[in-house]
Amino acid sequence: MVEPANPDLSIGKQCKLLSISRSSFYYMPKGETALNLMLMRQIDEQFLETPFFGVRQMTWHLRNEGQLVNEKRIRRLMRLMGLMPIYQKPNTSKAAKGHKTYPYLLKGLRVTRPNQVWAADITYLPMRRGFLYLVAVMDWFTRKVLAWRISNTLEADFCVEALNEAIGKFGPPEIMNTDQGSQFTSFAWTDRLRRAGVRISMDGKGRFLDNIFVERLWRSLKYECVYLHAWETGSEAKAGVGKWITFYNRKRPHSALGGKPPAVVYWLRKDKTHHDQQEQRVA
Repeated sequence: MVEPANPDLSIGKQCKLLSISRSSFYYMPKGETALNLMLMRQIDEQFLETPFFGVRQMTWHLRNEGQLVNEKRIRRLMRLMGLMPIYQKPNTSKAAKGHKTYPYLLKGLRVTRPNQVWAADITYLPMRRGFLYLVAVMDWFTRKVLAWRISNTLEADFCVEALNEAIGKFGPPEIMNTDQGSQFTSFAWTDRLRRAGVRISMDGKGRFLDNIFVERLWRSLKYECVYLHAWETGSEAKAGVGKWITFYNRKRPHSALGGKPPAVVYWLRKDKTHHDQQEQRVA
């Protein structure tokens, strides 16, 4: 937690040590009415259950819940939240103008070891009087969260910071998979991956199930942590999310991993893979 009265460390230095931007600490949510913030919370909860809801279906749902809303308002709020419905077939939406997109490399690929494939995604974090955004980088095989960042904007910078941390701590993956959001088609993101020798994979905008493991992470995070709190500041959100991710990585049993936590499986399998590779070199 940031301590404004700390005589030894400035607020800027504390934010740097906590891996949050100075603007996130000073962030006082504003610009949205209490009604819009309440609607955004309802949209977020419903989107976890029905990620195929577009603007029209979400508007109908909210009307059925007694909210007097129109499609124009819901479209703006969903865009502000960074929400895009998923579809059974890829749609023809384009990435940001001037940004290159890449093919999807995971079709038919057997993912059998840590650091073979990573995935990254962004989600919306509701707060008491506003909202923030969270990006996470996840190892596809073990579901371990390798790095994450919180921001009050959807600029690419906080995504690249998380990517740099993940590569610095765990080495680069063979493949990085994301959607075609502007943060992940940006030069800063793709250039960092190319310089690390990583193959870039992108699913079609709104492609159903292409990034399902990160979507499941968001669902668990929100129901087990985010929706149980009403954070006031960016530093409170950072502390709360950090505590839950540490629990998720180190202690939370995962059904796909035989009941073991992601971090345990990550290091066991990574050590085994390294040992097997050494034996192959000797042979």
